Amino acid sequence: MPHSAPEFRYRSKLGELMDEPCSRDELRACLRDLARVNRWTMAYRPLLRWLDSYTDAQPSLEGPLHILDVACGYGDGLRRIEQWAKARGIAVELTGLDLNPDATAIAAEASPATSKIQWVSADVFAYAPQRPVHLVVSSLFTHHLAEDDVVRFLQWMEQHAMLGWLINDLTRAPIPYHFFRVFAKVARLHPFVQHDGPVSIARAFVPEDWRRMCAAAGLGNDDILIQNFVPARLCVSRRKLR
Repeated sequence: MPHSAPEFRYRSKLGELMDEPCSRDELRACLRDLARVNRWTMAYRPLLRWLDSYTDAQPSLEGPLHILDVACGYGDGLRRIEQWAKARGIAVELTGLDLNPDATAIAAEASPATSKIQWVSADVFAYAPQRPVHLVVSSLFTHHLAEDDVVRFLQWMEQHAMLGWLINDLTRAPIPYHFFRVFAKVARLHPFVQHDGPVSIARAFVPEDWRRMCAAAGLGNDDILIQNFVPARLCVSRRKLR
């Protein structure tokens, strides 16, 4: 449905169609187009660059490097991590977590038969990993949350991620907002993506927001790294000292 352009000084309160109930077929088509957008916009680049800083971590661990992807959606991010690990000869254990059981089912069916990724449907705040998690990642997740829940998520990651965590999300700005509104129509992306893409940008956080939320979670400016990536990505990461 059409909506007026937001005031970018403040975070939009517009809702996203993906957050509403829909059929598995509808969700599959939407997630597939989101994965296409991720490829076109090089959305995996910040994630893989961050993971490259952990290439020497696995030999010092008892077992494989366990990476948990929260709100994994279509699973394209984890499948890309699986390729990254294979190319570098790094032993990994990969877990995809999503609140929506349809999403994890879709992610599993989209994965090759040789994939070892484990797919789990659960609420992250009620999820207790069965094995220690070394790294927690999330993509396009936090802009769906209220600020209080983002703070809870930061605290959850601090509690469960032994080596560090990465939030790979959008930044709130007018140029990517207006560009995506046009691009999504021209590319004939799924109607949910046409609506939710610009809304996601309008709902996203900016660095000042992240510094405030991280402080509320007990993290100082020296504990985190906030980085912009073109186009329209804003990543917040934490590397813990061992």
